[in-house]
Amino acid sequence: MKRKILLPTDFSKNSWHAINYAIELYKKDQCVFYILNVFTATSNIIDSLINMEPGSELYETAKLESENGLAKVLDMLAFKDHKNSKHQFEIISTFNNAVEAIKNVVEEKDIEMIIMGTKGETNYRKVVYGSTAINVMEKVRNCPVLVVPELAKHNLPKEIVFPTSYRTHFKRRELNYLIELAQKCDASIRILHVSEEDELDKKQLNNKKLLEEYFENIDYSFHTLGPIEVPMAVNCFVESRESDMVAFINKKHAFFGSILSKSLVKEIGYSSKVPILVLHDLRN
Repeated sequence: MKRKILLPTDFSKNSWHAINYAIELYKKDQCVFYILNVFTATSNIIDSLINMEPGSELYETAKLESENGLAKVLDMLAFKDHKNSKHQFEIISTFNNAVEAIKNVVEEKDIEMIIMGTKGETNYRKVVYGSTAINVMEKVRNCPVLVVPELAKHNLPKEIVFPTSYRTHFKRRELNYLIELAQKCDASIRILHVSEEDELDKKQLNNKKLLEEYFENIDYSFHTLGPIEVPMAVNCFVESRESDMVAFINKKHAFFGSILSKSLVKEIGYSSKVPILVLHDLRN
């Protein structure tokens, strides 16, 4: 059965890098890669919706630019000699808000993974994640999202860091993609507890035991750091070990509130080099 992977692109260097990362990650799998470009006429989506009727000059110009850009991506893939017989590429050009368009394609094509760059054409140096990347990680909840920074290496991950407080209950199906990815890449999972307390309570111990059961068929280990702020702890851990990926379960209203919001984003230095896999709490 072919895997269906969605690759959103705005034709930036970062999104091209994410496409190549995806191809490497799934090089042994039968895959259909859907390369999606979402076009608008102006940076303001409301203005675009009001002023861009199909057939209008604004709409047709933006549509043509989108289609030409996607054709160029296919040409670049051919030029790079991506002749993996297991891979096929389909292009999708659509007019919409980026997050809504991605949600629609995930639903229509039964996508199992989104792989995208951290930021697009604006590429502000001080911004770790662009608004589109953050919105997709937070709002597209029926599909895992892998966000790839431009400085990420193309080699397959050998060590994946999984930070946790042990305070939320895990379900095996929430972790299936992480387990499968670790098995596919022959990677180790390092479970990182950032702790303010000396001992785990009963609930935390039970959740830790669940992880032992779920990860029994892969190489894993438990680690503790603290007391220290979560972004700094993860950053130090990843940099000191030269880990290749960080995976989180996005508990609704908690993940981005504590890890990726506002000024905290600037503190997570690893995110400029290491891909982040966002899994979802399926109860939300």
